[in-house]
Amino acid sequence: MALTYGFIGLGHLGRHLAGSLVRGGFSVIVHDLDPDNAKELLAAGARFAADPQAVAEAADAVITCLPSPRVSERVLTGERGILKGLKPGGTWIEMSTLDEQEVLRLGKIAADAGVRMLESPVTGGVHLAASGEITVIIGGDSDLYDLHLPAFQAMGNQIFRAGPLGKASVIKVITNMLAFIHLIATGEALMLAKKGGIDLTDGFNIIKASSGNSFVHETEGQVILNGSYNINFTMDLAVKDLGFALGFGRDFGVPLDLASHALQTFIRARAAYGGDAWSSQVVKLLEDATGTDLRAPGFPAEL
Repeated sequence: MALTYGFIGLGHLGRHLAGSLVRGGFSVIVHDLDPDNAKELLAAGARFAADPQAVAEAADAVITCLPSPRVSERVLTGERGILKGLKPGGTWIEMSTLDEQEVLRLGKIAADAGVRMLESPVTGGVHLAASGEITVIIGGDSDLYDLHLPAFQAMGNQIFRAGPLGKASVIKVITNMLAFIHLIATGEALMLAKKGGIDLTDGFNIIKASSGNSFVHETEGQVILNGSYNINFTMDLAVKDLGFALGFGRDFGVPLDLASHALQTFIRARAAYGGDAWSSQVVKLLEDATGTDLRAPGFPAEL
Protein backbone atom coordinates (compact mmCIF):
# COMPACT_ATOMS: atom_id res chain seq x y z
CA MET A 1 0.00 0.00 0.00
CA ALA A 2 1.33 3.44 -0.93
CA LEU A 3 2.36 5.58 2.03
CA THR A 4 0.91 9.01 2.73
CA TYR A 5 3.50 11.67 3.55
CA GLY A 6 3.15 14.85 5.51
CA PHE A 7 5.54 17.70 4.69
CA ILE A 8 6.14 20.61 7.08
CA GLY A 9 8.29 23.57 6.06
CA LEU A 10 7.73 24.94 2.56
CA GLY A 11 10.60 27.39 2.27
CA HIS A 12 13.03 27.78 -0.63
CA LEU A 13 14.01 24.11 -0.38
CA GLY A 14 11.03 22.37 1.17
CA ARG A 15 8.46 23.47 -1.38
CA HIS A 16 10.49 21.84 -4.16
CA LEU A 17 11.04 18.61 -2.23
CA ALA A 18 7.33 18.38 -1.46
CA GLY A 19 6.57 19.16 -5.10
CA SER A 20 8.71 16.23 -6.22
CA LEU A 21 6.69 13.92 -3.96
CA VAL A 22 3.44 15.20 -5.46
CA ARG A 23 4.77 14.77 -9.00
CA GLY A 24 5.90 11.28 -8.03
CA GLY A 25 2.32 10.29 -7.34
CA PHE A 26 2.46 10.29 -3.53
CA SER A 27 -0.40 11.47 -1.39
CA VAL A 28 1.00 14.55 0.39
CA ILE A 29 -0.39 16.70 3.21
CA VAL A 30 1.51 19.97 3.68
CA HIS A 31 1.81 22.70 6.28
CA ASP A 32 3.70 25.98 6.56
CA LEU A 33 3.29 29.04 8.77
CA ASP A 34 2.69 30.98 5.54
CA PRO A 35 -0.14 29.23 3.67
CA ASP A 36 0.80 31.13 0.51
CA ASN A 37 3.90 28.93 0.26
CA ALA A 38 1.59 25.96 -0.37
CA LYS A 39 -0.46 27.43 -3.25
CA GLU A 40 1.40 25.73 -6.10
CA LEU A 41 1.48 22.43 -4.21
CA LEU A 42 -2.26 22.54 -3.57
CA ALA A 43 -2.89 23.28 -7.24
CA ALA A 44 -0.79 20.21 -8.07
CA GLY A 45 -2.80 17.93 -5.78
CA ALA A 46 -1.41 18.26 -2.25
CA ARG A 47 -3.71 18.88 0.71
CA PHE A 48 -3.18 21.52 3.39
CA ALA A 49 -3.42 20.89 7.16
CA ALA A 50 -3.75 23.57 9.80
CA ASP A 51 -0.87 22.50 12.06
CA PRO A 52 1.76 19.76 12.56
CA GLN A 53 -0.59 17.56 14.58
CA ALA A 54 -3.19 17.64 11.83
CA VAL A 55 -0.53 16.75 9.27
CA ALA A 56 0.63 13.81 11.37
CA GLU A 57 -2.88 12.51 11.99
CA ALA A 58 -3.40 12.14 8.24
CA ALA A 59 0.02 10.68 7.36
CA ASP A 60 2.07 7.51 7.72
CA ALA A 61 5.30 9.54 7.84
CA VAL A 62 5.99 13.23 8.39
CA ILE A 63 8.87 15.06 6.72
CA THR A 64 10.21 18.32 8.14
CA CYS A 65 12.46 20.84 6.41
CA LEU A 66 13.03 23.64 8.91
CA PRO A 67 15.62 26.35 9.66
CA SER A 68 17.01 25.32 13.06
CA PRO A 69 17.06 22.60 15.74
CA ARG A 70 14.92 24.81 17.96
CA VAL A 71 12.18 25.02 15.33
CA SER A 72 12.42 21.29 14.60
CA GLU A 73 11.94 20.48 18.28
CA ARG A 74 8.98 22.81 18.61
CA VAL A 75 7.26 21.30 15.56
CA LEU A 76 7.96 17.80 16.89
CA THR A 77 6.98 18.25 20.55
CA GLY A 78 4.71 21.29 20.67
CA GLU A 79 1.15 21.40 21.93
CA ARG A 80 -0.08 20.65 18.40
CA GLY A 81 3.12 18.93 17.35
CA ILE A 82 3.91 15.89 15.23
CA LEU A 83 4.12 13.52 18.19
CA LYS A 84 0.56 14.39 19.19
CA GLY A 85 -0.75 13.11 15.86
CA LEU A 86 1.56 10.47 14.40
CA LYS A 87 0.48 6.89 14.96
CA PRO A 88 2.78 4.60 17.01
CA GLY A 89 5.28 3.05 14.61
CA GLY A 90 5.07 6.04 12.27
CA THR A 91 8.18 7.72 10.90
CA TRP A 92 9.50 11.23 11.34
CA ILE A 93 11.91 12.17 8.53
CA GLU A 94 14.04 15.22 9.33
CA MET A 95 15.46 16.86 6.20
CA SER A 96 16.82 19.92 8.01
CA THR A 97 20.56 20.21 8.60
CA LEU A 98 21.13 19.55 12.31
CA ASP A 99 24.06 18.77 14.57
CA GLU A 100 24.64 15.06 15.22
CA GLN A 101 23.90 15.35 18.95
CA GLU A 102 20.66 17.21 18.21
CA VAL A 103 19.62 14.45 15.81
CA LEU A 104 20.28 11.79 18.44
CA ARG A 105 18.51 13.78 21.16
CA LEU A 106 15.43 14.42 19.05
CA GLY A 107 15.48 10.83 17.83
CA LYS A 108 15.25 9.62 21.43
CA ILE A 109 12.36 11.98 22.14
CA ALA A 110 10.54 10.54 19.12
CA ALA A 111 11.39 6.95 20.08
CA ASP A 112 10.05 7.49 23.60
CA ALA A 113 6.74 8.45 21.97
CA GLY A 114 6.73 5.35 19.74
CA VAL A 115 7.89 7.17 16.59
CA ARG A 116 10.96 6.16 14.57
CA MET A 117 13.25 8.76 13.03
CA LEU A 118 15.23 9.04 9.83
CA GLU A 119 17.45 12.00 9.01
CA SER A 120 17.78 12.88 5.34
CA PRO A 121 19.54 16.19 4.71
CA VAL A 122 20.06 17.12 1.06
CA THR A 123 22.90 18.77 -0.83
CA GLY A 124 23.43 20.23 -4.27
CA GLY A 125 21.39 23.43 -4.24
CA VAL A 126 17.78 24.54 -4.52
CA HIS A 127 17.90 24.38 -8.33
CA LEU A 128 18.53 20.62 -8.14
CA ALA A 129 15.72 20.21 -5.61
CA ALA A 130 13.42 21.95 -8.11
CA SER A 131 14.27 19.41 -10.81
CA GLY A 132 14.17 16.38 -8.49
CA GLU A 133 17.90 15.80 -8.93
CA ILE A 134 19.26 16.79 -5.51
CA THR A 135 21.49 14.42 -3.52
CA VAL A 136 19.82 12.87 -0.45
CA ILE A 137 21.90 11.60 2.49
CA ILE A 138 20.11 9.30 4.92
CA GLY A 139 20.91 8.23 8.43
CA GLY A 140 18.91 5.64 10.33
CA ASP A 141 17.84 2.01 10.42
CA SER A 142 18.18 0.06 7.18
CA ASP A 143 14.58 -1.20 7.19
CA LEU A 144 13.27 2.37 7.40
CA TYR A 145 15.63 3.36 4.60
CA ASP A 146 14.18 0.57 2.44
CA LEU A 147 10.60 1.49 3.34
CA HIS A 148 10.94 5.13 2.36
CA LEU A 149 13.43 4.75 -0.50
CA PRO A 150 10.77 5.32 -3.20
CA ALA A 151 9.98 8.72 -1.66
CA PHE A 152 13.67 9.65 -1.52
CA GLN A 153 14.06 8.59 -5.15
CA ALA A 154 11.17 10.87 -6.09
CA MET A 155 12.88 13.82 -4.42
CA GLY A 156 16.48 13.19 -5.44
CA ASN A 157 18.87 11.69 -7.94
CA GLN A 158 21.74 10.22 -5.93
CA ILE A 159 20.63 8.59 -2.66
CA PHE A 160 23.16 7.58 0.02
CA ARG A 161 22.68 5.83 3.35
CA ALA A 162 25.48 7.23 5.53
CA GLY A 163 24.94 4.81 8.41
CA PRO A 164 22.98 4.95 11.66
CA LEU A 165 21.07 7.96 12.91
CA GLY A 166 23.31 11.01 13.25
CA LYS A 167 25.87 10.15 10.59
CA ALA A 168 24.03 11.86 7.74
CA SER A 169 24.26 15.13 9.66
CA VAL A 170 28.02 14.72 10.00
CA ILE A 171 28.70 14.27 6.29
CA LYS A 172 26.12 16.91 5.31
CA VAL A 173 27.82 19.51 7.49
CA ILE A 174 31.15 18.50 5.97
CA THR A 175 29.82 19.08 2.43
CA ASN A 176 28.44 22.50 3.43
CA MET A 177 31.75 23.41 5.08
CA LEU A 178 33.54 22.66 1.82
CA ALA A 179 30.99 24.65 -0.18
CA PHE A 180 31.46 27.77 1.97
CA ILE A 181 35.26 27.52 1.73
CA HIS A 182 34.99 27.09 -2.06
CA LEU A 183 32.64 30.08 -2.26
CA ILE A 184 35.17 32.41 -0.63
CA ALA A 185 37.90 30.94 -2.84
CA THR A 186 35.99 31.43 -6.08
CA GLY A 187 35.34 35.06 -5.17
CA GLU A 188 39.05 35.63 -4.61
CA ALA A 189 39.89 33.86 -7.88
CA LEU A 190 37.43 35.92 -9.91
CA MET A 191 38.68 39.14 -8.32
CA LEU A 192 42.29 38.22 -9.14
CA ALA A 193 41.23 37.54 -12.72
CA LYS A 194 39.50 40.90 -13.07
CA LYS A 195 42.33 42.84 -11.45
CA GLY A 196 44.74 40.94 -13.69
CA GLY A 197 42.96 42.14 -16.82
CA ILE A 198 41.12 38.91 -17.65
CA ASP A 199 37.62 39.14 -19.13
CA LEU A 200 35.41 37.66 -16.41
CA THR A 201 33.41 35.47 -18.79
CA ASP A 202 36.67 34.04 -20.10
CA GLY A 203 37.98 33.71 -16.56
CA PHE A 204 34.87 31.86 -15.39
CA ASN A 205 35.03 29.43 -18.31
CA ILE A 206 38.76 28.80 -18.04
CA ILE A 207 38.48 28.08 -14.29
CA LYS A 208 35.50 25.82 -15.01
CA ALA A 209 37.67 23.80 -17.41
CA SER A 210 40.66 23.70 -15.06
CA SER A 211 41.94 21.61 -12.17
CA GLY A 212 40.84 24.46 -9.89
CA ASN A 213 37.18 24.05 -10.76
CA SER A 214 34.49 23.31 -8.15
CA PHE A 215 30.75 22.71 -8.12
CA VAL A 216 30.42 26.03 -6.26
CA HIS A 217 32.33 27.89 -8.95
CA GLU A 218 30.09 26.38 -11.65
CA THR A 219 26.88 27.29 -9.83
CA GLU A 220 27.25 30.15 -7.35
CA GLY A 221 29.90 31.74 -9.50
CA GLN A 222 27.18 32.44 -12.07
CA VAL A 223 24.86 34.37 -9.75
CA ILE A 224 27.86 36.31 -8.40
CA LEU A 225 28.76 37.37 -11.93
CA ASN A 226 25.11 38.25 -12.55
CA GLY A 227 25.02 40.36 -9.36
CA SER A 228 21.85 38.79 -7.94
CA TYR A 229 23.82 36.52 -5.58
CA ASN A 230 20.59 34.52 -5.40
CA ILE A 231 21.45 30.98 -4.37
CA ASN A 232 18.34 30.66 -2.14
CA PHE A 233 20.53 30.07 0.93
CA THR A 234 21.00 32.71 3.63
CA MET A 235 23.88 34.05 5.70
CA ASP A 236 22.16 32.84 8.88
CA LEU A 237 22.09 29.28 7.56
CA ALA A 238 25.73 29.46 6.49
CA VAL A 239 26.84 30.67 9.92
CA LYS A 240 24.75 27.94 11.56
CA ASP A 241 26.26 25.16 9.45
CA LEU A 242 29.83 26.40 9.83
CA GLY A 243 29.23 26.51 13.57
CA PHE A 244 28.21 22.85 13.42
CA ALA A 245 31.41 22.06 11.49
CA LEU A 246 33.60 23.77 14.08
CA GLY A 247 31.74 21.83 16.78
CA PHE A 248 32.60 18.58 15.03
CA GLY A 249 36.21 19.73 14.84
CA ARG A 250 36.29 20.17 18.61
CA ASP A 251 34.47 16.91 19.28
CA PHE A 252 36.61 14.84 16.91
CA GLY A 253 39.93 16.55 17.63
CA VAL A 254 40.41 17.85 14.08
CA PRO A 255 41.91 21.33 13.57
CA LEU A 256 39.83 23.20 10.98
CA ASP A 257 41.86 26.24 10.00
CA LEU A 258 40.05 26.97 6.73
CA ALA A 259 36.60 26.41 8.22
CA SER A 260 37.46 28.69 11.15
CA HIS A 261 38.51 31.44 8.76
CA ALA A 262 35.39 30.89 6.66
CA LEU A 263 33.12 31.21 9.70
CA GLN A 264 34.68 34.54 10.68
CA THR A 265 34.32 35.79 7.10
CA PHE A 266 30.64 34.83 7.02
CA ILE A 267 30.07 36.47 10.42
CA ARG A 268 31.51 39.70 8.98
CA ALA A 269 29.34 39.36 5.89
CA ARG A 270 26.23 38.75 8.00
CA ALA A 271 27.01 41.87 10.02
CA ALA A 272 27.44 43.87 6.82
CA TYR A 273 24.48 42.62 4.79
CA GLY A 274 22.10 40.94 7.24
CA GLY A 275 21.21 37.39 8.19
CA ASP A 276 18.62 37.11 5.41
CA ALA A 277 21.13 38.10 2.70
CA TRP A 278 22.10 35.34 0.30
CA SER A 279 25.19 33.48 1.43
CA SER A 280 26.87 34.19 -1.93
CA GLN A 281 27.08 37.83 -0.87
CA VAL A 282 30.07 36.87 1.24
CA VAL A 283 32.00 37.68 -1.97
CA LYS A 284 30.66 41.26 -1.78
CA LEU A 285 33.00 41.84 1.16
CA LEU A 286 35.88 41.58 -1.31
CA GLU A 287 34.08 43.68 -3.90
CA ASP A 288 33.47 46.41 -1.33
CA ALA A 289 37.04 46.25 0.00
CA THR A 290 38.52 46.66 -3.48
CA GLY A 291 35.88 48.98 -4.90
CA THR A 292 35.53 46.57 -7.80
CA ASP A 293 32.45 44.59 -8.84
CA LEU A 294 32.46 41.13 -10.41
CA ARG A 295 29.74 41.64 -13.02
CA ALA A 296 29.76 39.98 -16.41
CA PRO A 297 26.99 39.76 -19.06
CA GLY A 298 24.98 36.68 -19.89
CA PHE A 299 24.88 34.97 -16.49
CA PRO A 300 21.53 34.03 -14.86
CA ALA A 301 19.98 35.77 -11.87
CA GLU A 302 18.87 32.43 -10.45
CA LEU A 303 19.90 28.87 -11.19
